[in-house]
Amino acid sequence: MPRDLPPPPPPVHLREWMDETVVRADRARFLRDLAQRTVGLGQLLLLWAVSAVFALGWSFVGMALMAFEEGGVTAAVLGVVFAVLGVGVLVPAGFWFAWGARRERQVRQLLRAWAESGRDPDTDPRMCQPWRSLTWLLASLVLGALGLWLTFGVAVQARPGEETYGEVAYYMGLGMILWITGLLGLGKAGAHYRWAVRAFRRPTARPPASRSASTAPPPPGSGTRSRSSAPVA
Repeated sequence: MPRDLPPPPPPVHLREWMDETVVRADRARFLRDLAQRTVGLGQLLLLWAVSAVFALGWSFVGMALMAFEEGGVTAAVLGVVFAVLGVGVLVPAGFWFAWGARRERQVRQLLRAWAESGRDPDTDPRMCQPWRSLTWLLASLVLGALGLWLTFGVAVQARPGEETYGEVAYYMGLGMILWITGLLGLGKAGAHYRWAVRAFRRPTARPPASRSASTAPPPPGSGTRSRSSAPVA
């Protein structure tokens, strides 16, 4: 694991020799840190930052398409320059997104490992609070709705002679970046909340099953008389 991430929980045979208070304190601290790294506000802003870099790269590509549509030597040169700039932004953004996905997987593995390492009635209920997932959910809904409106609204309102194909492609691509980002946020919020509820909810004790009248044992003294004690006619 990277140095700036919390360490994995110690094995079970080592935890038996450690102070339980220290183990619980470490578990609570690491769970808070890992939850913040998973669905914290900073992670939401980081996702939007990656989306903004993709939008910047696509803006260069859109300007390249519009320059190529104009025709002429100068427009073609500008189109090549904008295309190179767009690729130069989109490729690092793709690597950045891949690195973030790999880092996200490592954080979730640590979060699951520490959650399964024990139980703490004082810390676990606070991990199930849905306000982090709700923040991701609402923000992603707004962003996804904006992206869908931009994608399909531009396509529906486009008129031949008023908007060029390059402009329509640019706005539709920008809208797709927005609603895909919102979709990623929605999936992450829902998955984290479902996992937290399953991992930290307290197991409810089942009431003892009541026996029916047919299966209940008869009270003492109420059994049927044996044949030997029956009166002889």
